[in-house]
Amino acid sequence: MSEQPIPVQTAGSAVSAPVQSVPAPSVESAPPASPLPEEVAAALKRDGAGLVAAVVQQYDTNEVLMLGWMDDEALHRTMTTGRVTFYSRSRQEYWRKGDTSGHVQWVKSVAMDCDGDALLVRVDQVGAACHTGTRTCFDGRDLDVVAGQAG
Repeated sequence: MSEQPIPVQTAGSAVSAPVQSVPAPSVESAPPASPLPEEVAAALKRDGAGLVAAVVQQYDTNEVLMLGWMDDEALHRTMTTGRVTFYSRSRQEYWRKGDTSGHVQWVKSVAMDCDGDALLVRVDQVGAACHTGTRTCFDGRDLDVVAGQAG
C-alpha cells in the first residue's frame, strides 16, 4: 500500500500526515443479463462456451435433421421470431438458418430436456437441412454397428 500525505488542520497551521491508502474493492463484472425468461435461463445447463446443443427435428415426420448450437441470444431469437437461429462455433457469430441458402427452418416448438443441457427444436424444414445439400445431416452417414435387441 502506498502512503500519501494529506493535510491535517491544527491550531493555526496545516501539517501533512502520512495516511495509508485503501485499495478500491474489486468489482467483478456480472455476466450480461439473459434475454430469456428467468426460469428458462436458470434451467439451462450450458457448456464452457455458454452453448447448449439443439437437436432439430421435422415436426410432422419426426425426422432428425441436424444438430446446432445455441446460446441464450440464439435461443431467444428462435423463440421469438419463428425462425431458427444458431450460434456458429467456427465463425463465432449468429446465423439464421436459410438466410443464404433459402432452406428455412420454421419453428413449430422448442423443448428443453430433463437435464437442461439439450434442446429439441421442432421445425417445418424448407429444402435441405444440411449444408452439404442433403435433406438431413445424417443422410448416407450410417456407421457399421452390431444391432441389439430387447429380451
